[in-house]
Amino acid sequence: MALAVGVALACAAYWWTASISTERLRAAGAQRLEVYAASLENLLDKYDFLPHMLELDKDVLALLEHPADAARRREVNLYLERLSRQAGSRIIYIVDLRGNTLAASNWRQKDSFVGDNIRFRPYLQDALRGRPSGFYGVGTTSGEPGYFYARGVYRDGRMLGVAVAKVNIEEQQRGWVQGADKVMLADANGVVFLSSAPAWKYHAVRPLPDSVRARLEQTRQYQRLPLPPLPLRDVEERDDGTRVVALDGSAQHLLAQTRSLAPRNWTFIYLSDLSQARASARVAALFVCTAYGFLLLLFLFVRQRLLARKQLQDAYANLERMVAERTASLARTTQSLSEEAAVRRQAELQLHRTQNELYQAGKMAVLGQMSASITHELNQPLTALRTMSDNALLLFERGRLEEARQNLARISQIVARMGGITGKLKSFARKSSAGLAPASIHTAIANALVLVERRIELDKVRFTLDIGQDDMYALCDSNRLEQVLLNLMSNALDALGTLARDVHRELSVSATQTPASVQIRVRDSGPGLSDEAHARLFEPFFTTKPQGEGLGLGLAISEQIIRDFGGSLRAERLEAGACFIIELNKASLEKHHE
Repeated sequence: MALAVGVALACAAYWWTASISTERLRAAGAQRLEVYAASLENLLDKYDFLPHMLELDKDVLALLEHPADAARRREVNLYLERLSRQAGSRIIYIVDLRGNTLAASNWRQKDSFVGDNIRFRPYLQDALRGRPSGFYGVGTTSGEPGYFYARGVYRDGRMLGVAVAKVNIEEQQRGWVQGADKVMLADANGVVFLSSAPAWKYHAVRPLPDSVRARLEQTRQYQRLPLPPLPLRDVEERDDGTRVVALDGSAQHLLAQTRSLAPRNWTFIYLSDLSQARASARVAALFVCTAYGFLLLLFLFVRQRLLARKQLQDAYANLERMVAERTASLARTTQSLSEEAAVRRQAELQLHRTQNELYQAGKMAVLGQMSASITHELNQPLTALRTMSDNALLLFERGRLEEARQNLARISQIVARMGGITGKLKSFARKSSAGLAPASIHTAIANALVLVERRIELDKVRFTLDIGQDDMYALCDSNRLEQVLLNLMSNALDALGTLARDVHRELSVSATQTPASVQIRVRDSGPGLSDEAHARLFEPFFTTKPQGEGLGLGLAISEQIIRDFGGSLRAERLEAGACFIIELNKASLEKHHE
């Protein structure tokens, strides 16, 4: 009895899951069919205007009235060639009332349509009867398939000929679903002429009657292709209008859905693989069997528990005691972990304070190395101020007020410049906040350059700056970024200082951005990096400078600062010189302002 119930539940689960999965496949297939149909309709409607345009051209009308005019024929050929190229069509041609092609856009080619008689084509016959038509077929001259638009050309209500445009719709197949699912497009006779499965193209959905084959042979719609039936057989007709079909020689079953494309009498056929749906149904049935077996075992287990109540009560008492002991042990462990966490937090705070002090010490070390050039930078204007102030007194005493005013204006400019230098030093020397915010890359580079520009001038280094006109913003601390830039520029100048005086020296700074990041490059033409230096570049206390000229902490601190920003600092070895690259996360000013 229990086994029969389990089998019944498994069958019910299989049927229900298979129905749900098949319905999902049907809904997804119907949605895709609508998309494919709309896409094809849009493509076909795009070229529907071409035959209309030809009726408006006076040369086309004149050629149809005077087909023997060779000069007019050449003008129309050139016009059709330009129009076809601009519209993106395959071929455009003009046919007279007898079916002879008078002019064509491919008139220069060996397989030109000019001179061909196509009266046997259905689209031409319909157009000659006054019915604009469309027709898919394989070209009789080029052998290339396409869709033909045909429309009569009239003057004063009298038909002079027919304008035909041929376009390639084969590209439509590329966007169709690939894999186990397949989509096809069949004409009114059931011949598949577009398919996501290339092997099924130019097959018939069903065996073609002799009368249909004779008509196709007459119109040469598919030339002399054999048009065999598709290797499909019906398995089941479903109530929702779909069918289940199977591939010949295979156990694979497919869900077939159709969608008519009026008024062309075409039919989209979409085949969905039912393997996944049936696999889901099998999994559901297996799950139900497993769950049923589990419940059956649970029932037997509960019954056994009722029979062993006394033993369970004793075990419960013993368990209570063990739980109490375990709880006490866990409480002691929790207390120990809390104390350890507090110690760790304190250590992390101390580490952050130590790192900040190390960053500040790095700044002071850089300023100390630059003290000579900064002192020279300040002494020069101080000497100039003293001289110019003495001159101003003499000018006042002699009544030369205009020259004295100009002298005082120059003194004001020099004082402003000195104030800018000391202001940059003060800003650079202050301690930075730990928070990250959008920072201007242009401003950071400019502030760092202020502190090394005198050394660049004294060392006769050719400096290049390439940062563009539009400012860039990165997520970082501006003051610490300036510290890193100053360190990289100072190292570059140190490397250039090892070159002989007559050797060309060059330092360049550039900045670029992508949608997600900002990159700053500091490049020099110095002696470059050795294998050992490149491998140990960011190790603390590793330096290539002579003893007493560096501690080997600058690059290590710089790399840590950039890593704290969420970015990276790396070096590239060049044929001549070295290049350091700073990569930072790009800042969004809009989000920051919100």
